[in-house]
Amino acid sequence: MSETIEMHGHCLCGKVSLTTQMKPQVGVCHCSMCRRWGGGPFFATNGIPNLKFDGQEHITAYNSSEWGERAFCKHCGTHLYYRVKQSNEYIVPAGFFDDASQFEFKQQIFIDKKPEFYHFGNETHNMTETEFIAMVTGADS
Repeated sequence: MSETIEMHGHCLCGKVSLTTQMKPQVGVCHCSMCRRWGGGPFFATNGIPNLKFDGQEHITAYNSSEWGERAFCKHCGTHLYYRVKQSNEYIVPAGFFDDASQFEFKQQIFIDKKPEFYHFGNETHNMTETEFIAMVTGADS
């Protein structure tokens, strides 16, 4: 599935919401920051450029790396996005959206950092830490 569809989502308390057009594809990040942030692998959308959230005043952002920023609702703590600074692409948790029934599991990043205690059976495109950082920063591997 590669067509773009309209998706809606909101945080737990409803103060932050989003409506966007996107490809219904998700990936998983296995990096230590994502696992610490959410308690496990981070299931999220592919990058969506230039998102505008309703309830912007309820969002707190944190610069988690030179090339990334993470944000959450300052009232209920819902994880809202991971933003790649250079491209201004937003990676939104899959669970943020009201209807996940059309999502396809397409990729895994930081595959070389995945702990051994879990495995996914899906066929996905896999990228190592080095490959992913080179992609988002434009650096040669």
